[in-house]
Amino acid sequence: MLTRAVNDGIAYHTDAELLGESGIRIAFSERYGGVSSAPYDTLNLAAHVGDEDAAVNENRRRFMSALGAGAYADRLVTAEQIHGASIVRVLGEDAGRGARAGELQPPIPGTDAIWTTEPVTPLMLFFADCVPVVIACVSTRAIAVVHAGWRGAYAGIVGATVRAMRAELGDVELTAYVGSHIGSCCYEVGPALVSQFASMFVTIPRASDHLDLGAVVAEDLDRAGISRERQWHLEICTAHNTNRFYSYRAESRAGRHCAFAMLEPQP
Repeated sequence: MLTRAVNDGIAYHTDAELLGESGIRIAFSERYGGVSSAPYDTLNLAAHVGDEDAAVNENRRRFMSALGAGAYADRLVTAEQIHGASIVRVLGEDAGRGARAGELQPPIPGTDAIWTTEPVTPLMLFFADCVPVVIACVSTRAIAVVHAGWRGAYAGIVGATVRAMRAELGDVELTAYVGSHIGSCCYEVGPALVSQFASMFVTIPRASDHLDLGAVVAEDLDRAGISRERQWHLEICTAHNTNRFYSYRAESRAGRHCAFAMLEPQP
């Protein structure tokens, strides 16, 4: 289950039991404890929003150090998120792609889901209202991080990631963790788009102008074989909690918090 932890002034949500059991380290960051100035204050972890590269790199260093993963900061893998449905398996030679803002090794291009079985190859994606998902497999030690905005959620990127992992790993048991995202309370999109989702997802009521992306992701996971009993949802609305999380809808210009996963070295 997800619990909140604070280390060196940096707050994040993690599953300590998962780490102890399998050496799988996961985390969803909050927005404070870094060095970025407004409107990115203070732990902005994304390099694409206009923040200074030096601040982003220091924030990443602080965050990974707070997690106990600082030794592997140069192996961090990020992606150029495009609100699509592309899924990429991260291999050993990909370690370090997009690890540091403003440097030569760019992120993995054009993808919103990355997964790996490589130890000490941390994965990180960035969010400010979209749904962050981490998927973990204990038996074969595999992890995925998924970015699901409304386009990706409608395309079924979360369930597709589950199926892509199982196509490579076999019929393994997976657990999903869903971080903070904009709630239906604040996500007004209009009845036409809601109707589109209602045609695809039974949990979405057609007669509404607010969209529940968390419910979409939960149903997509369930369809892909991760039952509700193996899903952990933070259920915190980013737009209602800008004192703790970034929200593009509520703030317009904002930094990004992250979803993070890493396989510790084999014992």
